[in-house]
Amino acid sequence: RGFPCTDIRCLKCLLNNRTGSQAGEVFGGETPRVGMAGTGEGKKEEADYKRLHSFPLIRHTDMPEEMRVETMELCVTACEKFATNNESAAKMIKESMDKKFGSSWHVVIGEGFGFEVTHEVKNLLYMFFGGSLAVCVWKCS
Repeated sequence: RGFPCTDIRCLKCLLNNRTGSQAGEVFGGETPRVGMAGTGEGKKEEADYKRLHSFPLIRHTDMPEEMRVETMELCVTACEKFATNNESAAKMIKESMDKKFGSSWHVVIGEGFGFEVTHEVKNLLYMFFGGSLAVCVWKCS
C-alpha cells in the first residue's frame, strides 16, 4: 500500500495503513469524539482514538539524532509512569536531562498551552504524546 502523501505522520495515512479502509471511514466520516460515555459505539471510538494517538509525535526539534531519541524515550517513559501527575513527570525528565546533558534544562508538560522560549541551539524538543499531552524540553543557561 504505502503512504499516499510524503508525510509519514499523516493521520489519514496512518488510518489507511492500520485499518485497511479508506481514511475517514474508520470513524464514519466524522471527527472522532472522545468521551461518549454510555454507548458501546462511543467506547469503541474512544479506544480507537487512544490507540492511534499512543505514539510520540515530534512537532519541532533541533536536537542531534542521538539526543533526540534519548529525550523522546525519556519523555514517553515519564509520561507513562506518571500518567496522572504531570509535575512529577516533568521533574523526572528535568533531573535526568540535567545529569545526562549538563544543567539548566526546563520541562513543561500539559494540554492547551502555547510558548515562546529562548534556548541554546540544538537543545529544544517539542512533542505530543497520547493525543493531546504536549511536552516541551529545552536548555537555557
